[in-house]
Amino acid sequence: MTHATFADGDAYEAYVGRWSRPVARAFLRRLGVPAGREWLDVGCGTGALSETILDMADPARVTGVDKSETFVDLARTRLGDARSSFEVGDAGALPLTDHSIDVAVSGLVLNFVPDPAQAVAEIARVLRPGGVAAAYVWDYAEGMAMMRHFWDAAAELDPASAAWDEGRRPSVCNPDALRALWTEAGLTAVAVESVQVPTVFAGLGDYWGPFLGGQGSAPGYLRGLPDAHRTELRELLRSRLPSSPDGTISLTARAWTVRGRAS
Repeated sequence: MTHATFADGDAYEAYVGRWSRPVARAFLRRLGVPAGREWLDVGCGTGALSETILDMADPARVTGVDKSETFVDLARTRLGDARSSFEVGDAGALPLTDHSIDVAVSGLVLNFVPDPAQAVAEIARVLRPGGVAAAYVWDYAEGMAMMRHFWDAAAELDPASAAWDEGRRPSVCNPDALRALWTEAGLTAVAVESVQVPTVFAGLGDYWGPFLGGQGSAPGYLRGLPDAHRTELRELLRSRLPSSPDGTISLTARAWTVRGRAS
């Protein structure tokens, strides 16, 4: 079973892309990379992290690589200029030469690649000596409240939904797994930290609507449900989500970050 599909850039932005931007800003502030460096964004998606690098890090150049042609086209349309380029490619076989990049980063991608260890080995390969390798992933098991509420409600109505729940599957979305990936790739000075950001929804429609876009495990699960079951799940969530008097739903999202250096 394919649990996650990512092809519609606009739907992805509405679902989780918009929440990745504040995480990207905190992530880059912690890296503290000097201006004028060559950057690589592995699994660049629609370009949220690449855009933040261009805005905050004053790079010499950013190269984005993603396996989705749709996402790459959207990133090119939004961000393509003299300092950036985007191309279709595989995280496990990066289309770059050895020791050609100063900083290689990856945002919210490593848990979706078939072989995370190979992807991190490729990141290490393309880094110059002393270069920085860093990434972040959502804490699906405990820290993504928007998804945790969804899956807890879904499991009450349909125990089989657990097979789709990212937080119940083995993944690299925890500190020990991330540290091991970086260490086993030969990276040094490895550090793992958390970043937590607010995710505030204007109301139930703002929360629920992106789940209908088909991008990711929860939307993929929802797409396969009969209309009556979808309605029942939505109403159960309505009764459980913390709602303010004005209707807003204030939740939080946590990501784990990891960084290290090439020898």
